[in-house]
Amino acid sequence: MSKPTVPEVLPLVNDIYERHSAGCCLHVVLDDLNVDNKFVDMCVNRAIEQGHEDCFVLALKLSLMSKTQRVQLSRRHK
Repeated sequence: MSKPTVPEVLPLVNDIYERHSAGCCLHVVLDDLNVDNKFVDMCVNRAIEQGHEDCFVLALKLSLMSKTQRVQLSRRHK
C-alpha cells in the first residue's frame, strides 16, 4: 500500500465525524494530536476491539502517513 495523501484521507476522516462523536476510535490521534505511531497502533487495536470497520481502515491509512500529515488531518477535519 502506498503512502496516502491528506486530500485522499480527509473525506474518510470527515465521514467518521459525521457518524461518530469525537473521532470515535481515532480520537486520540485526531482530537488530541497524539500523532506518534504508538497512538495510531492503539487506534488500530481499538477499532478491532469495537468492530468498527471504518475506523480500522482509516487507522491503517494513518499508520502509513507521516506525523506531519496526521497533524494536518487533525486540524482540517470538520
